[in-house]
Amino acid sequence: MINIDELKFDEKGLIPAIVVDAQTKKVLTLAYMNKESLKISIEKELTCFYSRSRQKLWLKGETSGNFQHIVSITADCDNDALTVVVEKDGPACHTGTDSCFTKPVFQSENRSEFSMDSLYGLLQGRKAEMPEGSYTTYLFQKGMDKILKKVGEESTEVIIAGKDNDKKETVYEIADLAYHVMVMMVEMGISVNDVRDELASRHVIDRKVKQEKMASDEM
Repeated sequence: MINIDELKFDEKGLIPAIVVDAQTKKVLTLAYMNKESLKISIEKELTCFYSRSRQKLWLKGETSGNFQHIVSITADCDNDALTVVVEKDGPACHTGTDSCFTKPVFQSENRSEFSMDSLYGLLQGRKAEMPEGSYTTYLFQKGMDKILKKVGEESTEVIIAGKDNDKKETVYEIADLAYHVMVMMVEMGISVNDVRDELASRHVIDRKVKQEKMASDEM
């Protein structure tokens, strides 16, 4: 851990802070901190910034209720910029959007972003619109029994590919399984965040058990 005094604030006493969602890894906003707001952020574990327009400190969420709970703060290699990973209570932007970054400037025709969240959103759209000719539409029309059957079949395919120690085929089958599991999730109203939260809770438990084991070994 580095000391706050090792950070390089600019001539106005400010340092840029890039706020990132702990779950989605999406960039939420770019704000500025001074030494005082950074200390408050660390003490409260809530983001506190310095408003350049109002020339004052502001605790994010103090009026809106959209607090940002800090998971970690990391400095860059030059100690003159920060990334702040947070769990947020609501929209990050004052306009009410999830992130301040919503206006596309360029999108490559040859490359595209992918995330489990974007796939989940696509599947939700398929269920709402039910476009003809879509395999996903077919699954939703057939209902849970058909979806669960496909989850079972794809699970078996993963096991067979893994048993054969065929990495390429196993990856292919895992992708099939993940897709069908997410169709099931949409059908049941289970969000990606629901699964993330469950995994995160297990991580905390696992870390606690590990610490307790280390302590017992030292006795």
